[in-house]
Amino acid sequence: MHETPLRAPQSRAVRQLPTLAAIALIALFLAAAHWQYARMHEKQALRAQLDAAAASPAIELPHGVGDWSTLRYQPVRLAGHYDARHQILIDNRIDAGRVGYHVVTPLMLHDGRAVLVDRGFIAEGASRSDVPVVPVVAGEVEVRGRIELPGRYIELTHAAPVGSVWQNLDPARFSAATGVAVLPIVIEQDAADARGDGLARNWPAPDLGIDKHRSYMLQWIAFAGVIATLWVWFRFFRK
Repeated sequence: MHETPLRAPQSRAVRQLPTLAAIALIALFLAAAHWQYARMHEKQALRAQLDAAAASPAIELPHGVGDWSTLRYQPVRLAGHYDARHQILIDNRIDAGRVGYHVVTPLMLHDGRAVLVDRGFIAEGASRSDVPVVPVVAGEVEVRGRIELPGRYIELTHAAPVGSVWQNLDPARFSAATGVAVLPIVIEQDAADARGDGLARNWPAPDLGIDKHRSYMLQWIAFAGVIATLWVWFRFFRK
């Protein structure tokens, strides 16, 4: 007759493994939630900064700026003349459901600097080959708008754009391609500054992802709560 061997009692360390794993996961999830919380508050502070800048009075375009991001959305007033020869159209833009272009023209300032002015949106023609012709006001002009920073983009080629239709707006590439040295910013022209040129100037506020960070934060907190609930269930109620 064979006796069934007794199972060796589990060591204390082995019995504590589920608890240690639960603590590690809860700590990880709460750390992720805290990171999302911090990012959410950073974006909220940036949103408040942009709103405050947009509500401030228009100023002359300042000199010697090291970090233009501190002046994003700052209203400005400019004076100079447009360089119609180097006007470009930024392709694949959408306004009120219409597909078309943003019309970007360098403005030669009285102080010798040059800056790109996004004059607004124009719908595309009947076909892709029907590129719209947008006239430029000749002579001295006064322009009001807000400072914006060029957005990030990805292109499959590093070749310089050819012609007047560009896929993306990049002041550095514009300077290299045209020989016109422009500031590393773009001025989005005010809608009230329009001169009956048929261009739409609807400048939306950027989506900073505040709600996304809030959603992710709550998601990580929920994960931590699930782990804590499961640990309590298996530790005290499961027989």
